[in-house]
Amino acid sequence: MPDRRPPARTRRQPRRTDAGPAAYAGAHAISTGSAELTVDRDDPAGWFVVVNGVPSSYVHLDDPTRLEFEYVRWIGDLLDVLDRDAALPAPLRVAHLGGGGCTLARYVAATRPGSRQVVFEIDGDLVELVRRAFGIRRDQGFRIRVADARDGLRTLPDASHDVVIRDVFAGNQVPPALTTVEFCADLARVMAPDGTYVANVADRTEQRHARAEAATLREVFRHVALVAEPSQLRGRRYGNVLLLASKAPLPLDPLTRRLASGAVRARVVRPERLAELVAGLRPLTDPTPWPAHDDPCQFPTKHGECTAQRGE
Repeated sequence: MPDRRPPARTRRQPRRTDAGPAAYAGAHAISTGSAELTVDRDDPAGWFVVVNGVPSSYVHLDDPTRLEFEYVRWIGDLLDVLDRDAALPAPLRVAHLGGGGCTLARYVAATRPGSRQVVFEIDGDLVELVRRAFGIRRDQGFRIRVADARDGLRTLPDASHDVVIRDVFAGNQVPPALTTVEFCADLARVMAPDGTYVANVADRTEQRHARAEAATLREVFRHVALVAEPSQLRGRRYGNVLLLASKAPLPLDPLTRRLASGAVRARVVRPERLAELVAGLRPLTDPTPWPAHDDPCQFPTKHGECTAQRGE
């Protein structure tokens, strides 16, 4: 009888619980397309999670504090300076909108023991692949919930989180549902009074998407800043931009020092300068009426962007 199984590159792998990522190397079919696990040729303990052809996450098996992608390192720097006046880093309550390989969740668990974290990822197949390949367990300091990012945010209690991190893409753009005033209002409800929101935006040289989102965030949060490479701010390249927002003052002085000492230098655009950059821009709003989520792909929290630096 001829073999009627699908080709090996898309065949679902047999269930393994402790074999490690090498057992899952290669391509896999997931709900939102395809995912591939590839080893770092320079370090066999490092693994890339590639979603729909775009590097989404970097996971180091031996060192969860290793953040390979530049903008992920910037987020790590922000997390490190949030309580700069404390004698020891305190646990954080963190919500991750977008999961990938859970790199930042692993980082927080390693650098701030006792933190409570939740990761929202829409693709259940990707979640299962990451859990098996990297041995993610419930006792590792975070839990993963299969859910649309905005729907997941709605389930969180008021003032329940110190940090919300958004790293979600549909193609090369952030889903519109995660950029509006109404979304920001729900963020403000979920965040503690001194909580911090950080969002990854893949933007072009004019920073149109980032500036539009910044104008929207300023409708809800008093303090909004931007982080990017100097060359991108000068209009010379496409790349990742971070938006930071809080009701309380952001730790911009220590963050600026950390970013200036990194392998890839980044610049902080402070709230007063950002206000000038977004002057005259109208905030983004939800469509009316707000669409139902019966179709999980209506607003897919898809991981991916036009650069080789998406994910965690």
